[in-house]
Amino acid sequence: MTRVKRGTIANKRRKNLLKEAKGFRYGRKNKYRQAKEALLHAWSHSFKDRKRKKREKRQLWEIKINAAARENGITYSQLINHLRQKNIKIDRKILAELSEKQPHIFQAIVAEIKK
Repeated sequence: MTRVKRGTIANKRRKNLLKEAKGFRYGRKNKYRQAKEALLHAWSHSFKDRKRKKREKRQLWEIKINAAARENGITYSQLINHLRQKNIKIDRKILAELSEKQPHIFQAIVAEIKK
């Protein structure tokens, strides 16, 4: 009977996991057990922070819009409410960008709302 060498799949799995841990510090980059533990933590943090990033971006947009709206004599909540009532569909990301980079266009939107 011919000899069968085993472990190719297991070795591939370990090699791929160590490849994911590239750039980690100390033994976590080249010791399988430590790399596996470090990656479990890293992946859970990255999953959590992808959600957190969305929250933080929206908060930043709201702050920018509120600052620009108050310069034009209206509050953030009034601005959003009037946008809904007038059926003007501009999302917060675009409003924040307009308020920062194109303030004259933002003023025109506020003027349209105040009519």
